[in-house]
Amino acid sequence: MRQVIKTDGAPSAIGTYSQAVKSGNTLYVSGQIPLDPATMEIVDGDMDAKIRRVFDSLKAIVEAAGGSFDQVVQLTIYLTDLNHFPLVNEVMAEYFDQPYPARAAVGVAALPKGVPVEMDAIVDLAT
Repeated sequence: MRQVIKTDGAPSAIGTYSQAVKSGNTLYVSGQIPLDPATMEIVDGDMDAKIRRVFDSLKAIVEAAGGSFDQVVQLTIYLTDLNHFPLVNEVMAEYFDQPYPARAAVGVAALPKGVPVEMDAIVDLAT
């Protein structure tokens, strides 16, 4: 059974996708970019602020599905500049406890709305 997850704590979908879809005990969270969910505008501030906004959106979606970041099993990070990777690690350590989820970091040429970072996640809600 598929269930669409939606929360006001994360930006509304800006295309033909859902914030997340729950299938059984697995939650698939769509890519989140640093949009303020209230204004749907890119958050002001430096890269740290943008990374935190993305993690806050992911967290809001996971919690809306009844889960927590302890249940994230896979995180994919897309960066237009891999020089920001150490900062992502620093901020991520504030949001996640060990053992950390499996993760991939991918350097990309561009992201929606010209943002520098996007992340998606897979969550095992049964753990």
